[in-house]
Amino acid sequence: MLIRKPPQIRASEITPKHVYLNRRKFLAVPALAAFPGLAPAGVRLADVRKSPFSTDEKITPYQHATHYNNFYEFGTGKEQPAELAKNLRISPWAISVEGHVARPRVFDFDDIMKLAPLEERIYRLRCVEGWSMVIPWIGYPLNALIRQVEPTSKAKYVAFESLYDSKQMPAARWAGIPFPYVEGLRMDEAMHPLTLLCVGMYGETLPNQSGAPVRLVVPWKYGFKSIKSIVKIKFTEKQPPTTWSRANPQEYGFYSNVNPQVDHPRWSQAKERRLGEFFKRNTLMFNGYGDQVAQLYAGMDLRKYY
Repeated sequence: MLIRKPPQIRASEITPKHVYLNRRKFLAVPALAAFPGLAPAGVRLADVRKSPFSTDEKITPYQHATHYNNFYEFGTGKEQPAELAKNLRISPWAISVEGHVARPRVFDFDDIMKLAPLEERIYRLRCVEGWSMVIPWIGYPLNALIRQVEPTSKAKYVAFESLYDSKQMPAARWAGIPFPYVEGLRMDEAMHPLTLLCVGMYGETLPNQSGAPVRLVVPWKYGFKSIKSIVKIKFTEKQPPTTWSRANPQEYGFYSNVNPQVDHPRWSQAKERRLGEFFKRNTLMFNGYGDQVAQLYAGMDLRKYY
Protein backbone atom coordinates (compact mmCIF):
# COMPACT_ATOMS: atom_id res chain seq x y z
CA MET A 1 0.00 0.00 0.00
CA LEU A 2 1.34 3.42 -0.94
CA ILE A 3 1.26 5.85 1.98
CA ARG A 4 1.61 9.44 0.92
CA LYS A 5 3.59 11.69 3.26
CA PRO A 6 2.78 15.32 4.03
CA PRO A 7 4.91 18.11 2.65
CA GLN A 8 7.52 19.61 4.92
CA ILE A 9 5.87 21.90 7.49
CA ARG A 10 7.72 24.77 9.14
CA ALA A 11 7.55 24.74 12.93
CA SER A 12 6.37 28.35 12.84
CA GLU A 13 3.21 27.24 11.02
CA ILE A 14 2.02 24.85 13.72
CA THR A 15 -0.06 26.04 16.66
CA PRO A 16 1.57 24.78 19.89
CA LYS A 17 -0.93 22.89 21.99
CA HIS A 18 -0.26 24.92 25.16
CA VAL A 19 -0.79 28.16 23.27
CA TYR A 20 -4.13 27.03 21.93
CA LEU A 21 -5.38 25.70 25.26
CA ASN A 22 -4.46 28.91 27.07
CA ARG A 23 -6.26 30.98 24.42
CA ARG A 24 -3.31 33.41 24.27
CA LYS A 25 -2.95 33.58 20.53
CA PHE A 26 -3.44 31.61 17.32
CA LEU A 27 -0.88 30.97 14.62
CA ALA A 28 -1.88 30.44 11.02
CA VAL A 29 -1.61 26.83 9.87
CA PRO A 30 -2.49 25.21 6.57
CA ALA A 31 -5.85 23.53 6.02
CA LEU A 32 -5.97 19.77 6.57
CA ALA A 33 -6.07 19.39 2.79
CA ALA A 34 -2.34 20.08 2.92
CA PHE A 35 -1.91 16.70 4.63
CA PRO A 36 -3.04 14.18 2.00
CA GLY A 37 -3.80 10.80 3.47
CA LEU A 38 -3.24 11.90 7.06
CA ALA A 39 -5.48 12.82 9.97
CA PRO A 40 -3.04 14.02 12.64
CA ALA A 41 -4.72 14.92 15.91
CA GLY A 42 -4.49 18.55 16.92
CA VAL A 43 -4.18 20.07 13.42
CA ARG A 44 -6.10 23.30 12.97
CA LEU A 45 -8.99 23.03 10.50
CA ALA A 46 -9.34 25.94 8.10
CA ASP A 47 -12.39 27.22 6.20
CA VAL A 48 -14.87 25.90 8.77
CA ARG A 49 -18.20 27.70 8.58
CA LYS A 50 -20.59 28.32 11.46
CA SER A 51 -23.76 26.25 11.59
CA PRO A 52 -27.27 27.52 12.37
CA PHE A 53 -27.83 24.30 14.36
CA SER A 54 -25.49 25.46 17.13
CA THR A 55 -26.64 26.16 20.67
CA ASP A 56 -25.60 29.42 22.31
CA GLU A 57 -24.86 27.71 25.63
CA LYS A 58 -21.53 28.00 27.42
CA ILE A 59 -18.94 25.67 25.90
CA THR A 60 -17.35 22.99 28.09
CA PRO A 61 -13.63 23.67 28.65
CA TYR A 62 -11.39 21.68 26.30
CA GLN A 63 -9.54 19.97 29.16
CA HIS A 64 -12.78 18.63 30.64
CA ALA A 65 -14.17 17.46 27.29
CA THR A 66 -10.99 15.60 26.32
CA HIS A 67 -10.22 14.04 29.72
CA TYR A 68 -13.64 12.65 30.61
CA ASN A 69 -14.22 10.01 27.96
CA ASN A 70 -15.99 6.71 27.52
CA PHE A 71 -13.76 4.73 25.17
CA TYR A 72 -13.62 1.23 26.64
CA GLU A 73 -11.04 0.07 24.13
CA PHE A 74 -8.67 2.26 26.16
CA GLY A 75 -9.93 1.54 29.65
CA THR A 76 -13.09 1.93 31.66
CA GLY A 77 -11.85 4.90 33.70
CA LYS A 78 -12.91 8.30 32.39
CA GLU A 79 -9.37 9.65 32.24
CA GLN A 80 -7.71 6.48 30.93
CA PRO A 81 -8.43 7.06 27.21
CA ALA A 82 -6.53 10.38 27.17
CA GLU A 83 -3.41 8.51 28.30
CA LEU A 84 -3.81 5.09 26.69
CA ALA A 85 -5.03 6.25 23.25
CA LYS A 86 -2.22 8.73 22.61
CA ASN A 87 -0.30 6.30 20.39
CA LEU A 88 -3.29 5.02 18.41
CA ARG A 89 -2.37 4.84 14.72
CA ILE A 90 -4.95 6.83 12.77
CA SER A 91 -3.13 6.98 9.44
CA PRO A 92 -3.78 5.58 6.95
CA TRP A 93 -7.51 5.29 7.66
CA ALA A 94 -10.36 3.79 5.66
CA ILE A 95 -14.11 3.37 6.13
CA SER A 96 -15.74 0.50 4.27
CA VAL A 97 -19.36 1.18 3.26
CA GLU A 98 -21.37 -1.87 2.25
CA GLY A 99 -24.69 -3.67 2.49
CA HIS A 100 -27.87 -2.57 0.71
CA VAL A 101 -26.33 0.17 -1.41
CA ALA A 102 -25.98 0.59 -5.16
CA ARG A 103 -22.43 1.91 -4.90
CA PRO A 104 -20.43 0.23 -2.12
CA ARG A 105 -16.99 1.73 -1.69
CA VAL A 106 -14.12 2.40 0.65
CA PHE A 107 -13.55 5.99 1.72
CA ASP A 108 -10.09 7.06 2.82
CA PHE A 109 -9.60 10.13 4.98
CA ASP A 110 -9.08 12.39 1.97
CA ASP A 111 -12.44 11.22 0.59
CA ILE A 112 -14.15 11.96 3.90
CA MET A 113 -12.74 15.48 4.03
CA LYS A 114 -13.89 16.28 0.50
CA LEU A 115 -17.48 15.07 0.68
CA ALA A 116 -19.00 18.28 2.04
CA PRO A 117 -17.99 21.68 3.47
CA LEU A 118 -16.94 21.49 7.09
CA GLU A 119 -18.99 23.37 9.65
CA GLU A 120 -18.78 23.95 13.38
CA ARG A 121 -21.80 22.83 15.37
CA ILE A 122 -22.00 23.56 19.08
CA TYR A 123 -23.94 20.55 20.32
CA ARG A 124 -24.89 19.26 23.73
CA LEU A 125 -23.92 15.65 24.43
CA ARG A 126 -25.52 13.79 27.35
CA CYS A 127 -23.89 10.91 29.24
CA VAL A 128 -26.00 8.29 30.99
CA GLU A 129 -24.12 8.73 34.26
CA GLY A 130 -25.73 12.15 34.77
CA TRP A 131 -23.07 14.31 33.14
CA SER A 132 -23.35 16.44 30.02
CA MET A 133 -21.12 18.72 27.97
CA VAL A 134 -21.38 21.36 25.24
CA ILE A 135 -18.77 20.91 22.52
CA PRO A 136 -17.97 22.75 19.26
CA TRP A 137 -17.87 19.72 16.95
CA ILE A 138 -16.63 19.99 13.35
CA GLY A 139 -18.01 17.92 10.49
CA TYR A 140 -20.99 17.73 8.18
CA PRO A 141 -24.27 15.82 8.00
CA LEU A 142 -23.82 12.06 7.69
CA ASN A 143 -26.38 12.16 4.87
CA ALA A 144 -23.66 13.62 2.60
CA LEU A 145 -21.84 10.28 2.75
CA ILE A 146 -25.04 8.25 2.56
CA ARG A 147 -26.09 9.90 -0.70
CA GLN A 148 -22.75 8.95 -2.26
CA VAL A 149 -23.45 5.23 -1.89
CA GLU A 150 -27.14 5.31 -2.93
CA PRO A 151 -28.96 3.06 -0.43
CA THR A 152 -31.51 0.69 -1.95
CA SER A 153 -35.12 0.28 -0.82
CA LYS A 154 -34.00 -2.57 1.47
CA ALA A 155 -31.83 -0.24 3.55
CA LYS A 156 -33.88 0.40 6.70
CA TYR A 157 -31.01 0.77 9.18
CA VAL A 158 -27.38 1.88 9.25
CA ALA A 159 -24.87 -0.15 11.29
CA PHE A 160 -21.51 1.26 12.41
CA GLU A 161 -18.35 -0.45 13.62
CA SER A 162 -15.34 0.98 15.46
CA LEU A 163 -11.72 0.03 15.02
CA TYR A 164 -10.62 -2.81 17.25
CA ASP A 165 -6.97 -3.81 17.44
CA SER A 166 -6.07 -5.84 20.52
CA LYS A 167 -2.39 -4.95 20.14
CA GLN A 168 -3.11 -1.22 20.22
CA MET A 169 -5.93 -1.60 22.74
CA PRO A 170 -4.74 -4.09 25.38
CA ALA A 171 -6.92 -2.52 28.10
CA ALA A 172 -10.01 -3.70 26.20
CA ARG A 173 -9.57 -7.24 27.55
CA TRP A 174 -10.81 -6.02 30.95
CA ALA A 175 -13.66 -3.84 29.65
CA GLY A 176 -16.40 -6.43 30.07
CA ILE A 177 -18.12 -5.69 26.75
CA PRO A 178 -17.74 -7.34 23.32
CA PHE A 179 -15.54 -5.80 20.63
CA PRO A 180 -15.46 -4.41 18.05
CA TYR A 181 -17.82 -1.73 19.31
CA VAL A 182 -20.94 -1.53 17.15
CA GLU A 183 -23.84 0.90 16.95
CA GLY A 184 -26.81 1.57 14.72
CA LEU A 185 -29.43 4.07 13.65
CA ARG A 186 -32.69 3.86 11.81
CA MET A 187 -32.36 5.23 8.27
CA ASP A 188 -34.39 8.36 8.96
CA GLU A 189 -32.24 9.07 12.03
CA ALA A 190 -29.06 8.66 9.99
CA MET A 191 -30.39 10.97 7.27
CA HIS A 192 -31.48 13.66 9.72
CA PRO A 193 -29.44 16.87 9.26
CA LEU A 194 -28.53 16.95 12.97
CA THR A 195 -26.63 13.65 12.70
CA LEU A 196 -23.01 14.66 12.24
CA LEU A 197 -20.09 12.83 10.66
CA CYS A 198 -17.45 14.43 12.83
CA VAL A 199 -13.74 14.99 12.09
CA GLY A 200 -12.85 17.66 14.64
CA MET A 201 -13.63 19.65 17.76
CA TYR A 202 -12.52 22.99 19.24
CA GLY A 203 -11.22 24.14 15.86
CA GLU A 204 -8.91 21.21 15.19
CA THR A 205 -8.85 17.52 14.30
CA LEU A 206 -10.12 15.07 16.88
CA PRO A 207 -7.80 13.90 19.65
CA ASN A 208 -7.47 10.13 19.74
CA GLN A 209 -9.45 9.70 22.95
CA SER A 210 -12.37 11.60 21.42
CA GLY A 211 -12.74 9.25 18.46
CA ALA A 212 -10.11 10.22 15.91
CA PRO A 213 -10.08 10.43 13.04
CA VAL A 214 -13.82 10.07 12.26
CA ARG A 215 -16.76 9.59 14.61
CA LEU A 216 -20.50 10.13 14.79
CA VAL A 217 -22.31 12.75 16.86
CA VAL A 218 -26.04 12.20 17.41
CA PRO A 219 -26.94 15.00 19.82
CA TRP A 220 -30.45 13.93 20.90
CA LYS A 221 -29.27 10.49 22.05
CA TYR A 222 -27.02 9.42 24.91
CA GLY A 223 -23.34 9.77 24.17
CA PHE A 224 -22.61 6.07 23.68
CA LYS A 225 -24.65 6.20 20.44
CA SER A 226 -22.07 8.60 18.99
CA ILE A 227 -19.65 5.85 17.95
CA LYS A 228 -15.92 6.65 17.73
CA SER A 229 -13.12 5.77 15.28
CA ILE A 230 -15.43 4.35 12.60
CA VAL A 231 -14.04 1.75 10.17
CA LYS A 232 -17.22 0.22 8.74
CA ILE A 233 -20.73 1.37 7.81
CA LYS A 234 -23.27 -1.20 6.66
CA PHE A 235 -26.83 -0.66 5.43
CA THR A 236 -29.16 -3.37 6.64
CA GLU A 237 -32.78 -4.43 6.33
CA LYS A 238 -33.05 -5.56 9.94
CA GLN A 239 -32.26 -3.66 13.12
CA PRO A 240 -28.54 -4.18 13.80
CA PRO A 241 -27.14 -5.18 17.20
CA THR A 242 -25.49 -2.50 19.32
CA THR A 243 -22.75 -3.08 21.86
CA TRP A 244 -24.57 -1.86 24.95
CA SER A 245 -27.94 -3.39 24.10
CA ARG A 246 -26.10 -6.71 23.62
CA ALA A 247 -24.11 -6.36 26.85
CA ASN A 248 -27.01 -5.19 29.01
CA PRO A 249 -30.38 -5.04 27.18
CA GLN A 250 -32.30 -4.27 30.39
CA GLU A 251 -30.48 -0.97 30.75
CA TYR A 252 -29.56 0.11 27.21
CA GLY A 253 -32.01 -0.05 24.32
CA PHE A 254 -31.46 0.45 20.61
CA TYR A 255 -32.88 3.99 20.47
CA SER A 256 -31.28 5.49 23.59
CA ASN A 257 -33.02 8.83 23.14
CA VAL A 258 -32.50 11.25 26.01
CA ASN A 259 -35.72 10.96 28.02
CA PRO A 260 -35.73 12.40 31.55
CA GLN A 261 -38.98 10.55 32.30
CA VAL A 262 -37.32 7.14 31.98
CA ASP A 263 -34.78 6.42 34.69
CA HIS A 264 -31.81 4.19 34.23
CA PRO A 265 -32.31 1.19 36.57
CA ARG A 266 -29.41 2.39 38.72
CA TRP A 267 -29.85 6.17 38.65
CA SER A 268 -32.22 8.97 37.75
CA GLN A 269 -32.00 10.68 34.36
CA ALA A 270 -34.13 13.67 35.42
CA LYS A 271 -31.17 15.95 36.13
CA GLU A 272 -27.68 16.39 34.76
CA ARG A 273 -24.49 18.24 35.63
CA ARG A 274 -22.30 19.91 33.03
CA LEU A 275 -18.63 19.01 33.20
CA GLY A 276 -16.84 21.81 35.01
CA GLU A 277 -19.98 23.01 36.83
CA PHE A 278 -21.27 22.30 40.33
CA PHE A 279 -25.03 22.73 40.14
CA LYS A 280 -27.35 20.33 38.34
CA ARG A 281 -29.99 21.29 35.80
CA ASN A 282 -33.11 19.61 34.50
CA THR A 283 -32.51 17.14 31.67
CA LEU A 284 -34.39 18.11 28.51
CA MET A 285 -36.40 15.69 26.39
CA PHE A 286 -34.35 14.65 23.36
CA ASN A 287 -31.53 16.61 24.99
CA GLY A 288 -33.28 19.83 23.96
CA TYR A 289 -33.59 18.90 20.27
CA GLY A 290 -37.27 17.93 20.42
CA ASP A 291 -38.40 20.57 17.93
CA GLN A 292 -36.11 19.00 15.33
CA VAL A 293 -36.48 15.25 16.01
CA ALA A 294 -39.68 14.50 17.94
CA GLN A 295 -41.55 13.79 14.70
CA LEU A 296 -39.24 10.83 14.05
CA TYR A 297 -40.89 9.02 16.95
CA ALA A 298 -44.52 10.07 16.54
CA GLY A 299 -46.83 7.34 17.88
CA MET A 300 -44.01 5.35 19.50
CA ASP A 301 -44.03 4.38 23.16
CA LEU A 302 -40.70 5.86 24.25
CA ARG A 303 -40.75 3.89 27.49
CA LYS A 304 -40.92 0.66 25.53
CA TYR A 305 -38.56 1.77 22.74
CA TYR A 306 -35.93 3.23 25.05
